[in-house]
Amino acid sequence: MKAVIPAAGLGTRLLPITKAQPKEMLPVFDKPAIQYVVEEAVAAGIDDILIITGKGKRSIEDHFDRSFELEYFLKKNNKNEMLNEIEEISELADIYYVRQREQKGLGDAIYCARKHVDGETFAVLLGDTITYSKTPCIKKLMEMYKIYKSSIVAVEEVPRKKVSRYGIIKGKELKKNIYLVEDMVEKPKIEEAPSNLAIIGRYILEPEIFDCIKETGPGVGGEIQLTDAMRLLDRVYAYKFSGKTYDIGNKIDWLKTSIEFALREKDIKEKLKPWLSKIIKQN
Repeated sequence: MKAVIPAAGLGTRLLPITKAQPKEMLPVFDKPAIQYVVEEAVAAGIDDILIITGKGKRSIEDHFDRSFELEYFLKKNNKNEMLNEIEEISELADIYYVRQREQKGLGDAIYCARKHVDGETFAVLLGDTITYSKTPCIKKLMEMYKIYKSSIVAVEEVPRKKVSRYGIIKGKELKKNIYLVEDMVEKPKIEEAPSNLAIIGRYILEPEIFDCIKETGPGVGGEIQLTDAMRLLDRVYAYKFSGKTYDIGNKIDWLKTSIEFALREKDIKEKLKPWLSKIIKQN
């Protein structure tokens, strides 16, 4: 199965950080956010990845490419551990790129992948959303697809006050953590949300989605929304993700994610935790 990673958004909620730096390339502890996403796809057995980029996103391509000058420098100075780490990045998978020429929404970004997907079912992982669990979220969706043979999305419960940030589903629970989607709506008002089950940026989509996107007009924000296009599919399932999701699309969540990931490293935690406690007391 191929994977598509949309990474063409402007990242306006993170300005001015993202004026010249793609939000997907912002560091989360010691890696750019999008590297975690690519690694999730690779851990699920996917080795063919298409990243949808846009103007000003060249650094994404550079990150996953070879860096001969850097590699030569590290080798010359016997920094072999760093060298191995850098070389592994460019060998993660076969990564391809296509540009979304105009900011017309997530649905339009996915439509840019139609030729690369070439009539096959494919995975979608949003480039600014990181998931954490024993079994990669996208791998779990791939397993569920083998059973249900229909498009499937990952969802999680969110506080009611946050439903207006997400695509929200209405679903009939078939068994624990598995829903047949009856309806879905993009960024609903709190009083209009059909549930608090939010789509978290992981999808398995059948190729019919491209016809649906083509038939979908502008929705919320004047953009072509993937959620609206998915409503036109014959059948969609939802899997309630049991791990943890990190949305780095705004400043506070990006900072929280980076700190939490840093604290997972024992050596870093021993140095960082006392400093954090001191800063908190001082403020």
